[in-house]
Amino acid sequence: MNFKKIKLLVLDVDGVLTDCKLYIGGDGEVMKAFYGLDGLGISIALRNGLEVAIITGRDSKIVPYRCGELGIKRYYLKIKDKTEKLHELMQELHLTKDEVAYMGDDLNDLAPMSSVGCKLAPINAVAEIKAIADYVTAAEGGKGAVREVIEKILQAQNKWEQIVAEFKVQGTECRQ
Repeated sequence: MNFKKIKLLVLDVDGVLTDCKLYIGGDGEVMKAFYGLDGLGISIALRNGLEVAIITGRDSKIVPYRCGELGIKRYYLKIKDKTEKLHELMQELHLTKDEVAYMGDDLNDLAPMSSVGCKLAPINAVAEIKAIADYVTAAEGGKGAVREVIEKILQAQNKWEQIVAEFKVQGTECRQ
C-alpha cells in the first residue's frame, strides 16, 4: 500500500461516512448523521488534488445533498454492483488500481475493495473487511475514519503541513 500514489478515494456511506445508524421517521423519511471533521477533510482533499467519490447501494436524498455541500461531484446511488461502477469510474479517470483507495465496512464492500491498490476499513468494520484491509483506522466510521485516511494520504503526498500552515495564517473557507 502506498498512500503517496492515491489520486481517488472511494467511500461507502453507511458505516464509513455515517455511524451506520438509520433514523426512520413515521413517514419513512431516513435521516443520517455525518461527522463534521470528515466533511472538512473531504473539502480539503478535493481542494488539494485528491478526488473523492461515493458508491452506495442505498437510495437516499441525503447523500446528494451532502455531496453538494462538500463539492463531491462523483456519487452513485442504488448501485447493485459496486465493483462494476468502480471499474467504470477508474476507466473514466484513467486510473490504475494502485492510484485508488476504497473504504468500506461490510460484506458488500469485499469485492470492490479487492479491486483497488489501497483497501481501507474503519475500526468498527466487520471482521471480513478488516482482514483484507491494508489499513484499519483508529477512528470508527462516521466518527473520523474518513478524516484519518485523508490526513494519511495528504501527509504521504507531502501536502498536509502546507494545508495546516495555510489554516494557521488565514483560515480557509471549507464546508464541514
